[in-house]
Amino acid sequence: MNLISFDIEEWFIEKKFNGARQDKYVQYDAILSRILDLLEEKECKATFFCLGKIACDFPYVIKRIAERGHEVGCHSNKHLWLTKMTPKELRKDTKEAIMSLEDVYGQKVVSYRAPAFSIGQQNAWAIEVLAECGIERDASIFPAVRDFGGFSVFKEKTPCLVEFNGCTLKEFPICTMQIFGKEIAYSGGGYFRLFPYSLVKKTIQTSLYAMCYFHIEDFIDTPKKMMSKEEYEIYFKEHGYFINRLKRYVKSNIGTGDCFNKMNHLVSECSFISLASADRQISWDLVNKVII
Repeated sequence: MNLISFDIEEWFIEKKFNGARQDKYVQYDAILSRILDLLEEKECKATFFCLGKIACDFPYVIKRIAERGHEVGCHSNKHLWLTKMTPKELRKDTKEAIMSLEDVYGQKVVSYRAPAFSIGQQNAWAIEVLAECGIERDASIFPAVRDFGGFSVFKEKTPCLVEFNGCTLKEFPICTMQIFGKEIAYSGGGYFRLFPYSLVKKTIQTSLYAMCYFHIEDFIDTPKKMMSKEEYEIYFKEHGYFINRLKRYVKSNIGTGDCFNKMNHLVSECSFISLASADRQISWDLVNKVII
């Protein structure tokens, strides 16, 4: 079972942090069109995790996705890390996002992905909050060490049920592979851009489950500049040391020039479905339950 997903946030990030440059919106719109056309050509449905603020400020983006028959999920309201939030703040953020998305989407929003996969052992209470807000499916758990997120003690490699304080969600974790004894993601974002296509394809084709995830920025081959210390600290809410900014610069730029072609090959050679479709195919009474 292979799932494909996209995190839709760039329009809001551009407006909030970068001055709402019209040429960037044109670029984002063009890339979204390429993605939607490719998925239609391959008869592939995906889940698009969108910010609530996208629905508020750029509703046409949500409408274009929905009109092509894809699932719209929630990617928070304002793209804040859950590790920086309290349960009360997360509850407010999620409810506002769902309401805004549903107003444009016209359907219930029940799938969720945390920005930066920021649900981990220290804030597992987020599972309870999301369930209380009407979320049924989650794709936030990144079972490896990761900047700003990661749940390295999480051992399930395939869809499962996660429970916290009596509240349960259907979990679709990010998939990993072992390299030199360490769990490393391979199927999305900078990892997908970094690893050879042949390795990614082979790993997916020999696995029982894979979750691919992409951002609009993955497909922009114009080099991004290194953030200033101030820009980094405003966006990431942590110290803008040079090494942190350098790592982010490298991760943001590596492999972007060939990413769309790699994704094109992947959806041509492997079958993918959305979270909603996967949910309908899985016998949830037979999967493992993880109490966290």
